[in-house]
Amino acid sequence: MLYDLKAEDVLFLDIETVPAYPDFEQLPERFKRLWEKKAEQLRRSDPEQTPDRLYPRAGIYAEFGKIVCISCGYENGKEFRIKSFYGEDEKILLGEFAGLLSKHYDTQRHLLCAHNGKEFDFPYLARRLLVNGITIPGILNLAGKKPWEIRHLDTMELWKFGDYKHYTSLELLAAIFDIPTPKDDIDGSQVGHVFWVEKDLERIAGYCQKDVLTVAQLLRRYRGEPLINDADVSIL
Repeated sequence: MLYDLKAEDVLFLDIETVPAYPDFEQLPERFKRLWEKKAEQLRRSDPEQTPDRLYPRAGIYAEFGKIVCISCGYENGKEFRIKSFYGEDEKILLGEFAGLLSKHYDTQRHLLCAHNGKEFDFPYLARRLLVNGITIPGILNLAGKKPWEIRHLDTMELWKFGDYKHYTSLELLAAIFDIPTPKDDIDGSQVGHVFWVEKDLERIAGYCQKDVLTVAQLLRRYRGEPLINDADVSIL
């Protein structure tokens, strides 16, 4: 399938997530107790940590975090176009993204592609759509589908070649394949600080867009194709 797919049928995406509240002390009491239970599991590998010190990690869990940016990219002829949905109101940006998928991406022709998407981006999106009362678009929804009917590509899974224990970061694969690094400004561990403290959503969106382009470049390397030229990248 990797060599047979049409580039214009693939939507590349990446999400940025943060803890749902600025810090542990601002959590509602019910969620404080629940995070304390979660923290007990996390402390097994680092017993010195406390729930408040562990709280910056909350953004990676859909139950304790939220999405602040979704960037997606697609090929349109020679041009690679990137569009981002971002803001403080998760429900609005998820609604806009779900609308894009439902209107333009069907379950027969198109594919979604992300790095570690099957473990993180795709399930996180589906869970937060449910939390916000938004219908999961067909191309994202796995309910009732057979494995061969799922229209998801994962550049990390493709690199595993069946080795289920293997994890390779997007940054490392970019280096291996001589693709410009997407981590030249911030990385995922800093997104919460940039959102809650610096309040710089534009910076987060720029970082997310670089990841999307890097995923597209990586798939090109897998397919033995030349990289996308910077001059051919358009931010919508």
